[in-house]
Amino acid sequence: MSTPGPEPRPGIMDIAPYKGGQSQIEGGNRIIKLSSNEAPSLSPKAAAVSQAVSASHNRYPDGEATALREALALHNTIDMERIVCGAGSDELISLLCNAYAGPGDEVLYTEHGFLMYAISAKAVGATPVAAPEKDLHTDVDALLACVSEHTKLVFIANPNNPTGTLIAQSEVERLWQGLPKSVILVLDAAYAEFVDDDDYDPGQGLVERSVNVVMLRTFSKIYGLGGLRLGWGYAPPAITDVLNRVRGPFNVSSTAQAVGLAALLDTDFTEQERRRTIELRQWTTQQLHDLGITTTQSVGNFVLMRFPKSSNRTVIECDAFLKSQGIIIRLVAGYGLADWLRVSIGTNEEMQAFINSIKDFLAKAD
Repeated sequence: MSTPGPEPRPGIMDIAPYKGGQSQIEGGNRIIKLSSNEAPSLSPKAAAVSQAVSASHNRYPDGEATALREALALHNTIDMERIVCGAGSDELISLLCNAYAGPGDEVLYTEHGFLMYAISAKAVGATPVAAPEKDLHTDVDALLACVSEHTKLVFIANPNNPTGTLIAQSEVERLWQGLPKSVILVLDAAYAEFVDDDDYDPGQGLVERSVNVVMLRTFSKIYGLGGLRLGWGYAPPAITDVLNRVRGPFNVSSTAQAVGLAALLDTDFTEQERRRTIELRQWTTQQLHDLGITTTQSVGNFVLMRFPKSSNRTVIECDAFLKSQGIIIRLVAGYGLADWLRVSIGTNEEMQAFINSIKDFLAKAD
């Protein structure tokens, strides 16, 4: 009889591994990837730095990410000492769960929230709790109704992925006011740069007035650095201290720090890409509406869409047809949205090709 091998902690094997957007199509030559909410281009200044830093790979990175944190503080008019950098905001989500939750605790998030909230909760033995949404929007009353004596963390993405929807600052404030001070409210603002609303606050204002609010940001979206894994958090001093105690000593590579800094400082390029993305998102949304396709009111760098129930078109058929045209979008059944498709905003040419293919699919279906 064979000797049994090591057993993982109870609950680990209940985790469904996160699957990112598909990148390849078998036999495909020209691929248009619109499945992962990535930026279609990188700042030329950041690209140049990426080529130049390879000579320093034999040295450990700055464990404090000092230059990057200084620049983030200046760029956002915030306190450098409250900033923690991570290998993507995913790492910071995991660190928060590791530091503040465990067996017997609950981690609250919204019904169609980012999958890593539940995965990170399960990984530490905590119980993920999904609060219902209202019309694919975060429902503050539903969240507050789910808070119990076991709740340790509440995650909301604002704007949310994959719905693209936003709730007003007054609603974020109401949620915070309704939470016990022992519960951490995590405001995941990965798509903050794509919000075209002067009243929007990604979270830094609330962080500075509280002891229990954390804002998360990323370089994977507007800055186009998904492959380097770079994110950052802004938190009250006590939470920042905790995160610095549990993170790895060199958790952000030298390359990520240097390229991230260059991308952050190239403000002209970032603003150009921001405006282009917002305009192209609006154009894509209108084109889909003109074809009778429903979308959410997305304020991210993507659009969530579905066909009318009376159309007899299915997202599975559409996904297969688009792939036959070399276009990859994202099925979002894993988020409880089996009838919806998410398409990232790529270049002008890519979005025109996407719309042309949707027209061809609809014509073919007829």
